[in-house]
Amino acid sequence: MTSISPASSITDAHKYGVLFVFAAGVLWSSVGLGIRLIEDAVVWQILLYRSISLSVFLYILIRLRSGESPFAQIRRIGSPAIIAGLSLVAAYAGGIYAIQNTSVANAMLLFATAPFMAAVLGQIVLSEPVRTATWVAIAVAIGGIAIMVADKSGSVALAGSLAALGSAFGFAVFTVALRWGRTGEMLPAVFLSGLFAIVITLAICLGLGLPLALSLNDSGIAMGMGVFQVGAGLILYTLGSRSLPAAELALLSLAEVLLGPLWVWLFLGETASVYTLIGGLVLLVAIAGNAVSGKRRNPPPITAP
Repeated sequence: MTSISPASSITDAHKYGVLFVFAAGVLWSSVGLGIRLIEDAVVWQILLYRSISLSVFLYILIRLRSGESPFAQIRRIGSPAIIAGLSLVAAYAGGIYAIQNTSVANAMLLFATAPFMAAVLGQIVLSEPVRTATWVAIAVAIGGIAIMVADKSGSVALAGSLAALGSAFGFAVFTVALRWGRTGEMLPAVFLSGLFAIVITLAICLGLGLPLALSLNDSGIAMGMGVFQVGAGLILYTLGSRSLPAAELALLSLAEVLLGPLWVWLFLGETASVYTLIGGLVLLVAIAGNAVSGKRRNPPPITAP
């Protein structure tokens, strides 16, 4: 009977971690294609249906995985879970609006600024130091963003670009809220975000007089995104992130940014402007440079704000 060496076990865990995180990026990258295939529904209707399927899916998953109600886990996390949940609603809404009002390439690249925003927020709220290399990368990223939003014509609308940056900020707040709550567990907070989104988007739809009944195509795509694009992606990312350092996670996350525009180009023929390509390249260099310069380290102790 052969025994498995610890080194072999660590290597296998790393390989599976890379596979899971990359697969999560592939699923997340489908958001642009999914939104483009929506025929009539607007952002609030899409988010309502996506949140319903996401909430049901995560409730079942959390119960099976932990044997307890997700509400019990949310109570243990406390106010950070509420902040994380609300910030995700803003991130979801901004993301869908951005893709509907600018090119997928422009939106996806701007979404990728979330780690930089989280780094700055982490220093302000949690007193977590930001590396010099990260500050340099942030400065380079700002330059790339300036190039991308310089073009207000065609598919690259300023409103869509601002919404994409707002979405990235929402994800940054979500990340910092989880660190504040001293938990790396995303699923309960994401489940709560689904419930918040249902209430908020239902009220907005009723207030604006938007129909709650969608076509079979729009409702099917929106609910499918809730289960596969968001839900399954989060599960794979959670599993994979346990065996990977932060630098590798940042690099693998680029799969989402690079594949998103590829899908809409392959299936729908959508292309990006020259400004988006140049600014996006600068932004990718900043993200990759920051990841490569980083070393695996334990996060510093958190001091409550």
